[in-house]
Amino acid sequence: MKKYLLPGITFLLSFCCALYVTMQVFPKNQNPFLTSGIKDEINLPYKIQDGDIIFQTSESSQCEAVRIATNSKFSHCGIIYEINGNLFVFEAVQPVKLTPLNDWITYGRDKKYLVKRLKNAAEVLNENTLQKMKDYSQQFMGKQYDAFFEWTDTRIYCSELVWKIYKNGANIELSKLQQLKDFNLKDERVQKILKERYGNNIPLEEKVVSPSNLVDSDLLVTVVDTY
Repeated sequence: MKKYLLPGITFLLSFCCALYVTMQVFPKNQNPFLTSGIKDEINLPYKIQDGDIIFQTSESSQCEAVRIATNSKFSHCGIIYEINGNLFVFEAVQPVKLTPLNDWITYGRDKKYLVKRLKNAAEVLNENTLQKMKDYSQQFMGKQYDAFFEWTDTRIYCSELVWKIYKNGANIELSKLQQLKDFNLKDERVQKILKERYGNNIPLEEKVVSPSNLVDSDLLVTVVDTY
């Protein structure tokens, strides 16, 4: 028995160390492999599906500036992923993460949200395509939020994340890209945010995509609207 004791102890210690590292890298509420025990606590519309896009009105000065600049009530969005039988929103906040759908809804103004879906989702978003989208998404997990709205993968913002996942995971461009100068930048509240971010060097030619661009996409249809 003694000859099995040392290997057994070594295995147990290794397992505990691996579990500890996993918990540090993937906190419990963010690790898709540890979420099977999470149950929805509110009644969610049965219509919501894997790959849907969800929008809300967030509460912050920056989000207010986004709404003004884009002439839209929506300032935040993410992709709904079904993982282990539970629904999450993959979103670009600080940092990029998976958030349980119920929690995500509570963060929005008055807990209101809008869910949209590809018109031909039944044909296009098959199991293989959805898995490609999720595989592509993994490279962004834990990345910093991009408060400067640069079109790079170093940091990323919410609508950019959704756009790039659909483009690279499903080969679908949800909307045309715009330039920063295309938005309404004259409002004092928008000017204040721009000044804080860029000083006197506002990158007016930078490629951007906003939540409103995605909401207005001709490729999407409304599935749930609680506004």
